[in-house]
Amino acid sequence: MAHDVVILGVFAGDATFKAARLPVLGETLLGDGFSLGPGGKGSNQAIAAAKAGADTAFITRLGDDAFAALAYETWKTAGVTPLVRTMPDEATGAAFIFLEQGTGQNAIIVCPGAATGIAADDMDAQAEAISGAKVFVAQLEQPLEAAQRGLEIARAAGVTTILNPAPARALPDDVLKLCDLLTPNESETEILTGLPVRTIEEAETAARALQARGPKNIILTLGENGALWYDGDHMRMIEPMHAGDTVDTTGAGDAFNGGLATALAEGRPLDDSLQFATAVAAISVTRRGAGQAMPSRAEVEALLAKKGL
Repeated sequence: MAHDVVILGVFAGDATFKAARLPVLGETLLGDGFSLGPGGKGSNQAIAAAKAGADTAFITRLGDDAFAALAYETWKTAGVTPLVRTMPDEATGAAFIFLEQGTGQNAIIVCPGAATGIAADDMDAQAEAISGAKVFVAQLEQPLEAAQRGLEIARAAGVTTILNPAPARALPDDVLKLCDLLTPNESETEILTGLPVRTIEEAETAARALQARGPKNIILTLGENGALWYDGDHMRMIEPMHAGDTVDTTGAGDAFNGGLATALAEGRPLDDSLQFATAVAAISVTRRGAGQAMPSRAEVEALLAKKGL
C-alpha cells in the first residue's frame, strides 16, 4: 500500500521535568511537574503529518518493552502506519526533557536505544514504501547512513525529499545534494555553515552558503521570527503565526516539518506549504508535550482561515 508521506526516524518515550532551572552537577532540585509521553523527532513528525491529514508511514526500530507499547498506541491514535523492525534484546528510545518554568524553553537528552542500529538495509527493506511516497522525510537521530540511503531511494524514484538536520552535525555535500528541502534551525545552520545566525541578515548569508552546497531549497526556521526560504534565486521571509500563549516549544520544529510534508504531499505550492507548516507549529507550542501536542487538520485550517490564508 502506498503512503503519501514516509518518515524515517526515532521514537522515544519522553520523560519531561519542569523546573525553574537546570540543576548543577551534584545538586538535587525539586521540580514543578512531570509527564511521560511519546517523543522522538521522526515519530513526532509522523504524528504531525498524520493528524494534519496525510496518509503517513513511519520507519524505525523499537525494543519489546513498555515504551514500544506506548509507541504503537500513539501511532494507532494518530493514524500513523508503523514500518517497524523489533529488536527484542534492546531498549526502545527514551528522552530526558527539561522544561524551563515560565518560558517554555527546553533542553533535551535523547538515547535512541534500538533505533541506534537503524541501517541502510532497513531502508532497502522499505524501498517500496519510500519509492511509492510523495514525500520522504529524515532527520539525524538515527545513523546518517540510513538517512542517506533513504534519501537516495526517494530521489531515484522522484519523491520529494526533506532532511531536517537535527540533532545538529556537519554533513557532507553528497548528502545535502539529495535534499529538495533542508530545514535547519539557527543553531543547526551555524554548525552546517560555520557562520553566525543571530540576525536576519546573517541568516540570509548562511542560507546562501548552505544552498550553494546542493539542497534545492533552504527553509531556515527562526522560532518566534518565523522562517526564511531561499531557493537560489529568491529570499523570502515566512511570517510567524500566533495561536495562543507559548507553553512548550519541545515539538515545534517537528510540527513544522510534519505539516510541511503534508502540504507538499497534497501538491500545494511551496509558499502555501510553508504557511500550512507554520500554522501547525504555532498551535503545537500552545500545548505541553511533543507528539501529543500536534494539532488536528480542522485546527490548522481554522487558524489559517483566521489569518486570511
